[in-house]
Amino acid sequence: MGFFGRLATLIKSNLNDLISKSEDPEKMLNQVIIDMNQQLVEAKKQVAVAIADEKRLQKQFANEKSVSEDWHKKAMLAVRAGDDELAKEALTRKKEHEQLATSFEEQWRKQQVAVNQLKTALRALNNKIEEAKRKKNVLIARQRRAEAMKSIQETMSGLSDNSAFETFERMSEKIDQIEAEAEAGAELSEEFTGDVLRHKFSKLQATAGADADLEALKREMGLVAEEAPAVAARVEAAAEEMDMDAEEMAELEAALEELKRREEMSKG
Repeated sequence: MGFFGRLATLIKSNLNDLISKSEDPEKMLNQVIIDMNQQLVEAKKQVAVAIADEKRLQKQFANEKSVSEDWHKKAMLAVRAGDDELAKEALTRKKEHEQLATSFEEQWRKQQVAVNQLKTALRALNNKIEEAKRKKNVLIARQRRAEAMKSIQETMSGLSDNSAFETFERMSEKIDQIEAEAEAGAELSEEFTGDVLRHKFSKLQATAGADADLEALKREMGLVAEEAPAVAARVEAAAEEMDMDAEEMAELEAALEELKRREEMSKG
């Protein structure tokens, strides 16, 4: 198992262990995410070191290859000058640097493969951490929902005791009694300390028309016989009374005219 595999296993085991032992899952999950991010930072540093080694090996390979080519040019120069011994020495140096270049190239290729693998593992680890963050939010939401449900259930369990509802009922009856006493006191105060005449008229207005309405209802139901003659008599009496009032008014006006005429004659 590689470094990142061991790191992922460690993170997973730590996460499970902390959740099982935690009294406050939200705080512990937040701490786990912090720890995972710190571990991710360390992993990035190690990958950065591996990339630096790769570049260093690549540079050393290129350098040895360049030196080998320079010795090859020097050997050609010695051959043109007719100095075969110098040419042999130059070729020997060329071969040494070729071997070093080959060794550095091999190491560089292997390091390049390792770096690519480390980058892939680092991206996977980063994705796992992001997934853990999302899962943390879900777990915290579940925790809060569970705590809310627990609180509601505890409250409902407390309310299941009838004493709470009996208290409400008793208080309601007490308030009803207080309101009734207040209304009775106000009624008595108005009747005995206020304007008695106004109170009597108020009662009369409140009940006005009740007898007539009851009589009309009985007549509609056929329980009371029609009284047309009595009604007609009342109408005729009212008409006569109106006629008498008109005659009296005429006599009064005539007397006033006579009195006015005599006053004018006495002045003249």
